[in-house]
Amino acid sequence: QVQLVESGGGLVQAGGSLRLSCAASGRTFSRDTMAWFRQAPGKEREFVATMDWRGGNTYYADSVKGRFTISRDNAKNTVYLQMNSLKPEDTAVYYCAADSTGGWSWSPYTYDYWGQGTQVTVSA
Repeated sequence: QVQLVESGGGLVQAGGSLRLSCAASGRTFSRDTMAWFRQAPGKEREFVATMDWRGGNTYYADSVKGRFTISRDNAKNTVYLQMNSLKPEDTAVYYCAADSTGGWSWSPYTYDYWGQGTQVTVSA
């Protein structure tokens, strides 16, 4: 069974940091493009960050650029999202996603594997 399982979410004050992890199982994801998306209540799911399978290329949403860092450890089949200088508007459920074609996109429709999400809440 192919699974992506996120962890590391929680409640943090504005200005604080969290590190999200996404552990993949059931198949190797070392050739997949990996990404993070988030969805706040009443809003559409939005792109946060993506990284290619080699880990050499990254792309971030403007809203998180300079504060968030995506990384991956292919040996561990795990992708991370380091979130610093958190703001209340970062509050959302964060989802890990994988594109098994190895494409390069920030549209959620191109990602074929998804985790269940982890809640991040940033208090003012």
